[in-house]
Amino acid sequence: MKRLCILGSTGSIGTQTLQVVRHFPEEFKIESLTCGFNIELLLEQIQEFHPSCVSVATKERKETLKRMLPRDSKVKVFCGEDGHSHCATLPKVDCVVAAMVGMKGLAPVVAAIHAGKEIELANKETLVAGGSIVMPLVKQKNVSLRPVDSEHSAIWQCLMGQPKGSLKKILLTASGGPFRGYSREQLEQVTLDAALNHPTWNMGGKITIDSATMMNKGLEVIEASWLFDCPVDRIDIVVHPQSIVHSMVELNDGSVLAQMGFPNMMMPIQVALFYPERSLGICRPFSPFDEQSGTLTFEPCDRSVFRLVDMAYHAALVGGTLPAAMNAANEVIVADFLAGKASFLDIERTVAKVMERHERDGVTQNPSLAEIFAVDEWARMITEEIRK
Repeated sequence: MKRLCILGSTGSIGTQTLQVVRHFPEEFKIESLTCGFNIELLLEQIQEFHPSCVSVATKERKETLKRMLPRDSKVKVFCGEDGHSHCATLPKVDCVVAAMVGMKGLAPVVAAIHAGKEIELANKETLVAGGSIVMPLVKQKNVSLRPVDSEHSAIWQCLMGQPKGSLKKILLTASGGPFRGYSREQLEQVTLDAALNHPTWNMGGKITIDSATMMNKGLEVIEASWLFDCPVDRIDIVVHPQSIVHSMVELNDGSVLAQMGFPNMMMPIQVALFYPERSLGICRPFSPFDEQSGTLTFEPCDRSVFRLVDMAYHAALVGGTLPAAMNAANEVIVADFLAGKASFLDIERTVAKVMERHERDGVTQNPSLAEIFAVDEWARMITEEIRK
């Protein structure tokens, strides 16, 4: 039985991971759970899965949760970054599912790697901001890091069994989001409700907005570069509205391999958790004769309209602390947009200003973890200043 810690158990990936666990109760035991503020749902998860410990965002939420627990509850409650890292490094934990959204997932993942835990990674920002720290540490500690994002899982699966050095190009698919085909003028009029109406996937607010701006795909380019040791100039974005082909790889001999399936995040979660085995499927398998399949189409990403894509490529090419600054600025301004305090195109304008300022001040190459966190904090402060 594999014992799991789920970082971000109340979010989209976290709740779907628990769905997989429900299907295979003999295979998995929940040892610890963490969340931010949704302690009502966390309480339900505690009552169902009986973890030994949990962690929440703040001391106030910790005390509230403790009052909500039955008097005879044996679960230990922690809070903050230290609490999350404690849950991820428990001696009994075999595998950490990194499902937290944003930069706050980096520290507990690094702690888990230091503790020798297997990592199932759904947190893009961990590699976007900290890839230069995380990937060498994974090798040093000889731990397994497996992607859970549908696109990166597809690439990983396509490369299984391929000779080392045979990858020529990654073809990273994107649905195109709700504004595929829009002009710059149309993006000026975008509303929050429209941006949250993703045509294919049901996700949390932050990642849904990132998909609408195409920043999500830019982050995934950087993540794929780290995961598969592939320069970003050999990663192409392919808009595929049907979201059936989850990504493709081109090999040196010209062969192109694709992984296909109806949109369902439980599939890549299951693949990562059971690797190297293949368990019985719990998702509806793809069929070319299913009426949902329809016609599969592919088109280039219009980077002249969705300008955050080029910013992400630029950040990856410059490297150092620039991706961390870009990511922090994006997190802050997306939160403002979700709160109705910014327009849709304010997102890219703000990110561009923060990146330009960081480059002007000087990007730190080969940063330490402390320097990455310092730039993250600086970029958030500058973003707030720009927004005033």
